[in-house]
Amino acid sequence: MTNLLDTPLSRDLGIEVPLICGAMYPCSNPELIAAASEAGGIGIIQPISMTFVHKHDLREGIRLIRRLTDKPIGFNAIVEKSSKVYLDRMRSWIDIALDEGVRFFVTALGDPRWVVDKVHAMGGTVYHDVTALKWAKKARDSGVDGLICVNRRAGGHAGDLNPEALYEQLAPLQLPLVCAGGIGQPSQFADVLKLGYAGVQLGTRFIACTECSSHEDYKTAIVDAREEDIVLTDKLSGVPVAVIKTPYIERIGTKAGPIARRMLQHPKLKHYMRTFYSVRSIWQLKSASTKGNAYRDYWQAGKSVDGIDGVLSAQEIVESFAAAAR
Repeated sequence: MTNLLDTPLSRDLGIEVPLICGAMYPCSNPELIAAASEAGGIGIIQPISMTFVHKHDLREGIRLIRRLTDKPIGFNAIVEKSSKVYLDRMRSWIDIALDEGVRFFVTALGDPRWVVDKVHAMGGTVYHDVTALKWAKKARDSGVDGLICVNRRAGGHAGDLNPEALYEQLAPLQLPLVCAGGIGQPSQFADVLKLGYAGVQLGTRFIACTECSSHEDYKTAIVDAREEDIVLTDKLSGVPVAVIKTPYIERIGTKAGPIARRMLQHPKLKHYMRTFYSVRSIWQLKSASTKGNAYRDYWQAGKSVDGIDGVLSAQEIVESFAAAAR
Protein backbone atom coordinates (compact mmCIF):
# COMPACT_ATOMS: atom_id res chain seq x y z
CA MET A 1 0.00 0.00 0.00
CA THR A 2 1.26 3.49 -0.86
CA ASN A 3 2.20 5.57 2.17
CA LEU A 4 0.81 9.03 1.41
CA LEU A 5 2.82 10.54 4.27
CA ASP A 6 6.13 9.51 2.69
CA THR A 7 6.72 12.43 0.32
CA PRO A 8 9.69 14.52 -0.84
CA LEU A 9 8.68 17.18 1.71
CA SER A 10 8.58 14.80 4.69
CA ARG A 11 11.83 13.15 3.59
CA ASP A 12 13.68 16.43 2.90
CA LEU A 13 12.71 17.94 6.25
CA GLY A 14 12.77 14.81 8.40
CA ILE A 15 9.17 15.20 9.56
CA GLU A 16 6.51 12.56 10.12
CA VAL A 17 3.59 14.35 8.45
CA PRO A 18 4.04 16.54 5.32
CA LEU A 19 2.06 19.36 6.87
CA ILE A 20 3.33 22.93 7.31
CA CYS A 21 1.91 25.36 9.84
CA GLY A 22 2.43 28.36 7.58
CA ALA A 23 4.05 31.60 8.70
CA MET A 24 1.31 34.05 9.63
CA TYR A 25 1.51 37.71 10.53
CA PRO A 26 0.47 38.34 13.27
CA CYS A 27 -0.57 34.86 14.42
CA SER A 28 2.70 32.90 14.47
CA ASN A 29 3.55 32.88 18.16
CA PRO A 30 6.41 30.62 19.36
CA GLU A 31 4.11 28.22 21.22
CA LEU A 32 2.09 27.51 18.07
CA ILE A 33 5.21 26.95 15.97
CA ALA A 34 6.63 24.54 18.53
CA ALA A 35 3.32 22.67 18.94
CA ALA A 36 2.95 22.09 15.18
CA SER A 37 6.46 20.68 14.96
CA GLU A 38 6.16 18.60 18.12
CA ALA A 39 2.96 17.06 16.70
CA GLY A 40 4.85 15.76 13.66
CA GLY A 41 4.39 18.55 11.11
CA ILE A 42 6.56 21.65 10.93
CA GLY A 43 5.97 25.16 12.25
CA ILE A 44 7.38 28.21 10.46
CA ILE A 45 8.76 31.30 12.19
CA GLN A 46 7.49 34.65 10.89
CA PRO A 47 10.18 37.07 12.09
CA ILE A 48 8.10 40.27 12.15
CA SER A 49 5.40 38.46 14.08
CA MET A 50 8.02 37.08 16.47
CA THR A 51 9.71 40.42 17.15
CA PHE A 52 7.00 43.08 16.67
CA VAL A 53 3.83 41.30 17.81
CA HIS A 54 5.10 38.78 20.35
CA LYS A 55 8.03 40.92 21.58
CA HIS A 56 10.76 38.27 21.44
CA ASP A 57 14.30 38.93 20.35
CA LEU A 58 14.58 36.60 17.36
CA ARG A 59 17.40 34.49 18.76
CA GLU A 60 15.70 34.17 22.14
CA GLY A 61 12.39 33.38 20.43
CA ILE A 62 14.01 30.52 18.52
CA ARG A 63 15.57 29.25 21.75
CA LEU A 64 12.15 29.38 23.41
CA ILE A 65 10.78 27.19 20.62
CA ARG A 66 13.73 24.85 21.07
CA ARG A 67 12.91 24.46 24.75
CA LEU A 68 9.43 23.32 23.72
CA THR A 69 10.46 20.93 20.93
CA ASP A 70 13.63 19.52 19.41
CA LYS A 71 11.90 18.68 16.13
CA PRO A 72 12.51 20.57 12.86
CA ILE A 73 11.22 24.14 12.51
CA GLY A 74 11.27 26.53 9.56
CA PHE A 75 11.74 30.23 8.86
CA ASN A 76 9.84 32.62 6.58
CA ALA A 77 11.98 35.06 4.56
CA ILE A 78 10.15 37.73 2.57
CA VAL A 79 12.85 38.85 0.13
CA GLU A 80 11.11 41.71 -1.66
CA LYS A 81 13.48 44.63 -2.22
CA SER A 82 11.27 47.14 -0.42
CA SER A 83 14.21 48.91 1.23
CA LYS A 84 17.89 48.37 2.01
CA VAL A 85 17.14 48.63 5.72
CA TYR A 86 14.58 45.83 5.52
CA LEU A 87 16.81 43.56 3.41
CA ASP A 88 19.76 44.08 5.74
CA ARG A 89 17.54 43.15 8.67
CA MET A 90 16.28 40.04 6.84
CA ARG A 91 19.86 38.99 6.09
CA SER A 92 20.75 39.26 9.75
CA TRP A 93 17.60 37.35 10.75
CA ILE A 94 18.47 34.52 8.35
CA ASP A 95 22.01 34.38 9.75
CA ILE A 96 20.58 34.10 13.28
CA ALA A 97 18.15 31.35 12.22
CA LEU A 98 20.93 29.37 10.55
CA ASP A 99 23.18 29.88 13.56
CA GLU A 100 20.39 28.50 15.78
CA GLY A 101 20.06 25.37 13.66
CA VAL A 102 17.07 26.19 11.40
CA ARG A 103 17.48 24.39 8.09
CA PHE A 104 14.14 24.90 6.30
CA PHE A 105 13.32 28.28 4.77
CA VAL A 106 10.21 29.47 2.95
CA THR A 107 10.90 32.52 0.78
CA ALA A 108 8.39 34.89 -0.84
CA LEU A 109 7.96 38.03 -2.96
CA GLY A 110 11.34 38.34 -4.63
CA ASP A 111 14.36 36.55 -6.07
CA PRO A 112 15.37 33.90 -3.50
CA ARG A 113 18.79 33.21 -5.03
CA TRP A 114 20.81 34.80 -2.22
CA VAL A 115 18.80 32.89 0.39
CA VAL A 116 19.24 29.63 -1.54
CA ASP A 117 23.00 30.12 -1.72
CA LYS A 118 23.28 30.90 1.98
CA VAL A 119 21.00 28.05 3.11
CA HIS A 120 22.39 25.42 0.75
CA ALA A 121 25.89 26.20 2.02
CA MET A 122 24.64 25.04 5.44
CA GLY A 123 22.93 21.92 4.07
CA GLY A 124 19.43 23.40 4.30
CA THR A 125 16.32 23.42 2.11
CA VAL A 126 14.43 26.34 0.51
CA TYR A 127 10.86 26.36 -0.79
CA HIS A 128 9.39 29.46 -2.46
CA ASP A 129 5.83 30.86 -2.45
CA VAL A 130 4.34 31.05 -5.95
CA THR A 131 0.91 31.69 -7.44
CA ALA A 132 1.58 31.07 -11.13
CA LEU A 133 3.92 29.35 -13.59
CA LYS A 134 6.01 32.43 -14.46
CA TRP A 135 7.00 32.95 -10.81
CA ALA A 136 7.59 29.24 -10.34
CA LYS A 137 10.02 29.17 -13.26
CA LYS A 138 11.95 32.11 -11.82
CA ALA A 139 12.15 30.37 -8.45
CA ARG A 140 13.30 27.12 -10.05
CA ASP A 141 15.99 28.99 -11.96
CA SER A 142 17.13 30.51 -8.64
CA GLY A 143 17.75 27.01 -7.30
CA VAL A 144 14.91 26.45 -4.85
CA ASP A 145 14.19 22.90 -3.70
CA GLY A 146 10.40 23.09 -3.84
CA LEU A 147 7.39 25.36 -4.26
CA ILE A 148 4.59 26.48 -1.94
CA CYS A 149 1.68 26.68 -4.38
CA VAL A 150 -0.69 29.42 -3.17
CA ASN A 151 -4.09 28.90 -4.76
CA ARG A 152 -7.28 30.95 -4.96
CA ARG A 153 -8.71 29.42 -1.78
CA ALA A 154 -5.89 30.69 0.43
CA GLY A 155 -6.18 33.35 3.10
CA GLY A 156 -4.20 36.57 2.92
CA HIS A 157 -2.71 37.21 -0.54
CA ALA A 158 -4.29 34.39 -2.54
CA GLY A 159 -3.58 33.22 -6.08
CA ASP A 160 -5.89 32.96 -9.08
CA LEU A 161 -6.06 29.21 -9.74
CA ASN A 162 -7.74 26.36 -7.91
CA PRO A 163 -5.49 23.65 -6.38
CA GLU A 164 -5.99 21.19 -9.25
CA ALA A 165 -5.24 23.72 -12.00
CA LEU A 166 -2.19 25.08 -10.18
CA TYR A 167 -0.80 21.56 -9.71
CA GLU A 168 -1.32 20.76 -13.39
CA GLN A 169 0.47 23.96 -14.36
CA LEU A 170 3.47 23.46 -12.07
CA ALA A 171 3.97 19.66 -12.04
CA PRO A 172 6.12 19.68 -15.23
CA LEU A 173 8.78 21.68 -13.34
CA GLN A 174 9.68 18.45 -11.49
CA LEU A 175 9.90 20.10 -8.07
CA PRO A 176 8.06 19.06 -4.88
CA LEU A 177 4.82 21.05 -4.68
CA VAL A 178 3.01 22.02 -1.48
CA CYS A 179 -0.69 22.90 -1.65
CA ALA A 180 -1.44 26.16 0.18
CA GLY A 181 -5.07 27.24 0.43
CA GLY A 182 -8.48 25.77 1.11
CA ILE A 183 -7.43 22.78 3.19
CA GLY A 184 -9.52 22.72 6.37
CA GLN A 185 -10.56 19.08 6.65
CA PRO A 186 -8.38 15.95 7.01
CA SER A 187 -10.03 14.34 3.97
CA GLN A 188 -8.89 17.28 1.81
CA PHE A 189 -5.31 16.65 2.95
CA ALA A 190 -5.53 13.06 1.73
CA ASP A 191 -7.10 14.20 -1.55
CA VAL A 192 -4.30 16.61 -2.49
CA LEU A 193 -1.62 14.07 -1.56
CA LYS A 194 -3.33 11.60 -3.89
CA LEU A 195 -3.36 14.29 -6.57
CA GLY A 196 0.44 14.45 -6.34
CA TYR A 197 1.22 17.28 -3.95
CA ALA A 198 4.14 16.60 -1.61
CA GLY A 199 2.37 18.23 1.32
CA VAL A 200 0.07 21.01 2.44
CA GLN A 201 0.49 24.34 4.15
CA LEU A 202 -2.24 25.33 6.60
CA GLY A 203 -2.84 28.84 7.89
CA THR A 204 -6.46 29.45 8.83
CA ARG A 205 -6.82 26.00 10.43
CA PHE A 206 -3.93 26.81 12.80
CA ILE A 207 -5.38 30.18 13.82
CA ALA A 208 -8.36 28.28 15.27
CA CYS A 209 -5.92 26.33 17.44
CA THR A 210 -5.53 26.30 21.21
CA GLU A 211 -1.81 27.15 21.05
CA CYS A 212 -2.38 30.17 18.77
CA SER A 213 -2.38 33.43 20.75
CA SER A 214 -4.87 35.20 18.48
CA HIS A 215 -7.96 36.63 20.17
CA GLU A 216 -10.81 34.22 20.93
CA ASP A 217 -13.13 36.41 18.84
CA TYR A 218 -10.90 35.77 15.82
CA LYS A 219 -11.00 32.01 16.41
CA THR A 220 -14.78 32.10 16.85
CA ALA A 221 -15.16 34.08 13.62
CA ILE A 222 -13.23 31.36 11.75
CA VAL A 223 -15.30 28.56 13.26
CA ASP A 224 -18.56 30.38 12.48
CA ALA A 225 -17.60 31.46 8.93
CA ARG A 226 -18.37 29.57 5.74
CA GLU A 227 -16.83 29.79 2.29
CA GLU A 228 -19.20 32.51 1.10
CA ASP A 229 -18.12 34.71 4.03
CA ILE A 230 -14.59 35.07 2.59
CA VAL A 231 -14.16 38.17 0.43
CA LEU A 232 -11.24 39.94 -1.22
CA THR A 233 -10.31 43.47 -0.21
CA ASP A 234 -7.58 45.71 -1.60
CA LYS A 235 -8.04 48.32 1.13
CA LEU A 236 -5.58 46.54 3.41
CA SER A 237 -2.39 46.23 1.36
CA GLY A 238 -3.19 47.64 -2.08
CA VAL A 239 -3.58 44.16 -3.59
CA PRO A 240 -6.47 41.71 -2.99
CA VAL A 241 -6.37 40.04 0.44
CA ALA A 242 -8.82 37.34 1.59
CA VAL A 243 -10.65 38.31 4.79
CA ILE A 244 -13.79 37.37 6.70
CA LYS A 245 -16.78 39.51 5.75
CA THR A 246 -17.75 41.25 8.97
CA PRO A 247 -20.18 44.16 9.51
CA TYR A 248 -17.14 46.44 9.49
CA ILE A 249 -15.97 45.11 6.10
CA GLU A 250 -19.49 45.47 4.69
CA ARG A 251 -19.66 49.05 5.95
CA ILE A 252 -16.35 50.30 4.54
CA GLY A 253 -16.39 48.23 1.32
CA THR A 254 -13.58 46.21 -0.23
CA LYS A 255 -12.20 48.54 -2.91
CA ALA A 256 -9.45 51.11 -2.56
CA GLY A 257 -10.48 54.64 -3.45
CA PRO A 258 -9.93 56.09 -6.94
CA ILE A 259 -6.92 58.20 -5.88
CA ALA A 260 -5.23 55.24 -4.19
CA ARG A 261 -5.89 53.03 -7.24
CA ARG A 262 -4.33 55.59 -9.57
CA MET A 263 -1.28 55.94 -7.35
CA LEU A 264 -0.88 52.15 -7.13
CA GLN A 265 -0.81 52.00 -10.94
CA HIS A 266 1.66 54.90 -11.31
CA PRO A 267 5.17 53.64 -12.25
CA LYS A 268 6.91 56.02 -9.81
CA LEU A 269 4.36 56.34 -7.02
CA LYS A 270 3.28 52.71 -6.63
CA HIS A 271 6.34 51.84 -4.51
CA TYR A 272 5.50 54.56 -1.98
CA MET A 273 1.84 53.58 -1.88
CA ARG A 274 2.69 49.92 -1.30
CA THR A 275 5.11 50.90 1.46
CA PHE A 276 2.36 52.99 3.08
CA TYR A 277 -0.13 50.13 2.81
CA SER A 278 2.39 47.64 4.23
CA VAL A 279 3.18 49.78 7.28
CA ARG A 280 -0.51 50.46 7.90
CA SER A 281 -1.52 46.82 7.53
CA ILE A 282 1.14 45.70 10.02
CA TRP A 283 -0.53 47.83 12.69
CA GLN A 284 -4.10 47.03 11.64
CA LEU A 285 -3.63 43.25 11.57
CA LYS A 286 -1.78 43.26 14.89
CA SER A 287 -4.61 45.19 16.55
CA ALA A 288 -7.39 43.09 15.03
CA SER A 289 -5.75 39.81 16.00
CA THR A 290 -5.08 40.79 19.60
CA LYS A 291 -8.05 43.03 20.47
CA GLY A 292 -10.95 41.02 19.06
CA ASN A 293 -14.19 42.24 17.50
CA ALA A 294 -14.24 45.40 19.58
CA TYR A 295 -11.54 46.62 17.22
CA ARG A 296 -12.72 47.69 13.76
CA ASP A 297 -10.30 45.88 11.54
CA TYR A 298 -9.56 42.89 9.36
CA TRP A 299 -9.44 39.15 10.06
CA GLN A 300 -7.53 37.30 7.37
CA ALA A 301 -8.81 33.82 6.54
CA GLY A 302 -9.11 31.47 3.60
CA LYS A 303 -11.96 29.41 2.22
CA SER A 304 -10.85 26.49 4.36
CA VAL A 305 -13.14 28.00 7.03
CA ASP A 306 -15.85 25.84 5.45
CA GLY A 307 -14.22 22.75 6.97
CA ILE A 308 -13.33 24.17 10.39
CA ASP A 309 -15.93 23.43 13.05
CA GLY A 310 -14.02 23.89 16.27
CA VAL A 311 -10.87 25.08 18.00
CA LEU A 312 -8.44 22.14 18.31
CA SER A 313 -4.94 21.65 19.63
CA ALA A 314 -2.06 21.40 17.17
CA GLN A 315 -1.69 17.74 18.16
CA GLU A 316 -5.33 17.03 17.34
CA ILE A 317 -5.05 18.82 13.99
CA VAL A 318 -1.90 17.03 12.85
CA GLU A 319 -3.04 13.62 14.12
CA SER A 320 -6.43 13.86 12.40
CA PHE A 321 -4.83 14.86 9.10
CA ALA A 322 -2.26 12.08 9.34
CA ALA A 323 -4.97 9.52 10.12
CA ALA A 324 -6.93 10.53 7.02
CA ALA A 325 -3.83 10.11 4.85
CA ARG A 326 -3.10 6.70 6.35
